[in-house]
Amino acid sequence: MSVFWRWWVAGTSSDLGSAVGGVALPLTALTVLDATPFQMGMIAASGYVAWIVIGLPAGVIVQRLPLRGAQIGADLVRAAAVASIPVAWWFGLLTVAQLIVVALIVSFAHVIFFVANTTFLPEIVSRDQLQSRNSLTSGTHATTQLAGPSLGGFAVQLLGAVPTLLVDAVSYLVSAVLLRTLPARHGRKPGTPTPMGVMIREGWAFVTRHPMMGPAMWSATASNFVNGAYLALFPLYLVRDLHAPAALVGVLLAVDGVGTLIGASLTTRITNALGTARGLIILGFVEAAGAFVIPAATGRAAYVTFTVGVLIFAGTGVVFSVTTRTYRQIASPPELLSRVMATVRFVSWGAIPVGGLVAGALAGPLGARATLLVFAAAAVLAPLALYFSPVRGRRDLLDPAVAEHAAAAG
Repeated sequence: MSVFWRWWVAGTSSDLGSAVGGVALPLTALTVLDATPFQMGMIAASGYVAWIVIGLPAGVIVQRLPLRGAQIGADLVRAAAVASIPVAWWFGLLTVAQLIVVALIVSFAHVIFFVANTTFLPEIVSRDQLQSRNSLTSGTHATTQLAGPSLGGFAVQLLGAVPTLLVDAVSYLVSAVLLRTLPARHGRKPGTPTPMGVMIREGWAFVTRHPMMGPAMWSATASNFVNGAYLALFPLYLVRDLHAPAALVGVLLAVDGVGTLIGASLTTRITNALGTARGLIILGFVEAAGAFVIPAATGRAAYVTFTVGVLIFAGTGVVFSVTTRTYRQIASPPELLSRVMATVRFVSWGAIPVGGLVAGALAGPLGARATLLVFAAAAVLAPLALYFSPVRGRRDLLDPAVAEHAAAAG
C-alpha cells in the first residue's frame, strides 16, 4: 500500500471513531448527567478552544517536530483522554466537568494533529494531485460523518452512551499504529534559528495581508462561528425540541455527512464551472440560505427542514473548505505552510468555541429554535466578507500563470 493510502486509512479510522464519539459525548452529557443548555455550550466550546490558545504557536511547534511523530503523539493523547470517560463512569465518578476537561485535551491534541497532517500531505503527493486528494479526503470525512453518527446513535441505543466512547478511543490507537508505518518527514525549517514570536508574526502577516487568503479566512471565521453554535444546538434541538430518540438523533446528525459527501464529490466540477473565487461567493449565499431552512418548521415537518437545511449548509461549506485549503497549499511558500495553516485555523476555528458558548447562553432564555434563527442571520456574514474584498473581482483565486507554474512543478 502506498504512503498516501496508508495516510488515508489512518485518517479514515480516526474520523470514523470521532464521528461515533461526536454523538456519544453530547448524549452522555444529556442522558447520563442531565446537562443544562449552558453546559452543552461549554462542552461544545471546549472541543475547539485550543485553536484560540495554541492555534498560532502550533504552526511553529509542528515546523520544529517530526511530522509523523507529532501525529502519532496526538493520537495517543486523544485515545487516553477519551478512554478516561468510561473508566470514571464505571467507578461512579463521571461529571460534566470531566467531559469538559476531556474535550479540552482532545482539542489541544487535535490542533497539533491537524497542522502536522495537512503539512504532511504536500510532502507525499505532487501539487497537481492536491485538489483531487483534498477532495477525496473531504469526501471520506463526509462518509465517516455519514456512517459514524448513525452507528453512534444505534450503539448508544444498544450499549449506552458511555461505553460507545470506547470506539472513539480505539480508533485513535488504530490511526497511531498505521501512521507509524509512514516515512518520517520534517517541516521546512528556516535557514537560521528564529524566535517563535518572529515566526508567528511572519505567518500572520502573510495571511492577513494576502488579497485572497485574508478575506477567505474571515469568511471561514463567520461560517465557523455558526458551526460552533450548531455543535451545541443540534443535539439540544433534536432531543428537547423535537423529542427525537437516540437512534434518530444519530441519523439526523449524519445528514451533515451526506451534504459534505455530495459537496466534496462535486467540488472540482463546481469550481471549474463557476471559478474558485466566484464560486465561493455564490455558494456562500446558498449556504446562508440553508441555515435559515434548518429551523423553518415545527412538528414532523421540522425533521424535513432540518435535513434539507443541513444538506445545503454542509454541502456548500465543504466546497469552500476544499477549495481554500488547496489554494493555501499551492500558493504558500513551503517554509511558511505550517504557519499559514495554523494562522487560518487559529482565527477561523477560534470562532467555533465562541459560537458554542454564545449559543449555549442564548438557548436558555430564547430556546433552541429561535437561537438557530439568530445564527442563520450571522451566516450571511461569510459571503459578505468575500463579496466586499478583492476576491469579487476574480474568477479564480489562483492566477492562471501561477496555476500553470504549480502544475509544472508538480
